[in-house]
Amino acid sequence: MSQPEIFEKVISHCKEYGFVFPSSDIYGGLAAVYDYGQNGVELRNNLRQYWWKSMTQLNQNIVGIDAAIFMHPKIWKASGHVDGFNDPMIDNKDSKKRYRADVLLEDHQEKIRQKIEKEIDKAAKRFGETFDAALYRTTNPRVVEYQQKIDQIDATLKEGLETGNLAMIKQLIEDEGIVCPISGSKNWTDVRQFNLMYSTQMSALEGGEDQLYLRPETAQGIFVNFLNVQKTGRMKLPFGIAQTGKAFRNEIVARQFIMRMKEFEQMEMQFFVKPGTELDWYQHWKESRLKWHQSLGIKATNYRFHDHVKLAHYANAAVDIEYNFPFGFKEVEGIHSRTDFDLGKHEEFSGKKLRYFDPETNESFVPFVVETSIGLDRLFLLTLCEAYQEEEVDGDTRTVLKLHPAIAPVKAAILPLVKKDGLPELAEKIYNELRLDFNVYIEDKDSIGKRYRRMDAIGTPFCITIDHDSLEQGDVTVRYRDTMEQTRVKIEDLRNMLQNEVSITSLLKKLI
Repeated sequence: MSQPEIFEKVISHCKEYGFVFPSSDIYGGLAAVYDYGQNGVELRNNLRQYWWKSMTQLNQNIVGIDAAIFMHPKIWKASGHVDGFNDPMIDNKDSKKRYRADVLLEDHQEKIRQKIEKEIDKAAKRFGETFDAALYRTTNPRVVEYQQKIDQIDATLKEGLETGNLAMIKQLIEDEGIVCPISGSKNWTDVRQFNLMYSTQMSALEGGEDQLYLRPETAQGIFVNFLNVQKTGRMKLPFGIAQTGKAFRNEIVARQFIMRMKEFEQMEMQFFVKPGTELDWYQHWKESRLKWHQSLGIKATNYRFHDHVKLAHYANAAVDIEYNFPFGFKEVEGIHSRTDFDLGKHEEFSGKKLRYFDPETNESFVPFVVETSIGLDRLFLLTLCEAYQEEEVDGDTRTVLKLHPAIAPVKAAILPLVKKDGLPELAEKIYNELRLDFNVYIEDKDSIGKRYRRMDAIGTPFCITIDHDSLEQGDVTVRYRDTMEQTRVKIEDLRNMLQNEVSITSLLKKLI
């Protein structure tokens, strides 16, 4: 099965099994806006909770806040969003479709990278165990040429973005022969900049009111609350402030399902440090965040770091953690050394001092900031892409989501073998004993085999089957999702078994 086919199956699976629905579906949907269904919201909440606990519960010097979506409009002027929150866009005149110019070039680079990997794979098969992939990358003429092309595109794109020379970016697209994915033509417009913020008014009356913006990121709510948190919490550097919440961007080009949406959720942590130590902390959080991702059981080979071609105006170092989606490596989290730009700008625009007094050195200064920012929706998507599998079982195809038990929407399904002879009543009793601690579910419709398949499809790690022996012996059959193995477990032991297997604590222990 090809990678695009896998992605289409994941999208279809999301709607069929209650993970993600098109927003306003009965009205034909709304472009780049989605709703989370009954299983999707549970998975999403579990991912959010794991991130939150790993930040605030495992770190004594990190606390959380929940800032408002609406904020004073001067905040966005100070942060640079009003003047500089733009994406370079280009239209194809034949298909009438609009694209991000930098993304077209990044996708083109990814195709070249895939050529490199194919060359290396062929060489590895040819030379066997003696093959040195690292040496081959630096000595094989074709691979070296491919890499030089990637580097050349990086350098030209960086220069064009940093200098605002959009004609240079268009010329690069033309020189590389990049075609529209829809029309296949090279008939491009000029590259233009589009601001991504949504604006609204402070009241229902048009005109004369202050313009507000739907926040395009959650970070600024942390920065303007820096002193509030520092003073009330008596926080000492280094310390962090974490926040999760909705953000909004007028994405001209919305594609790849929930990968790029107009309304999305971020999970961000701003870590305030003494100037001069920021790059050490940047390296710390770079390694720590990758470890967090891999703790979910996701293959290390599906992640990579990608240093930014163009640094944002506030940064002196920036890297993305990218995941290998079915459509290629894409960013899921960014780690940025933001210097003192944000607090310094808010000092300037608000007229209020946003400084930290160090009692040890008896000096006052604006702290530097290291940011970790992850998109919850992208994390959700990569989790499903990683978990989705189709397996042949006894001549049939089993579709299963092999989610880590701690983040699975339903932890256990309670399945009475038949709907009589006291089995439903015992199922209800077990359900009532477990529901205060776990999200469990009773399913009694259809054959036991069909019920197993439905639970596999939503990622339920355990199925608890109640049969006639359960009434006499006080035990049940527990079926494991991944292996399909079955074992008998005493009813009184179910709580402890589930606690050991599905608790988020089991994930948190991997980070200590």
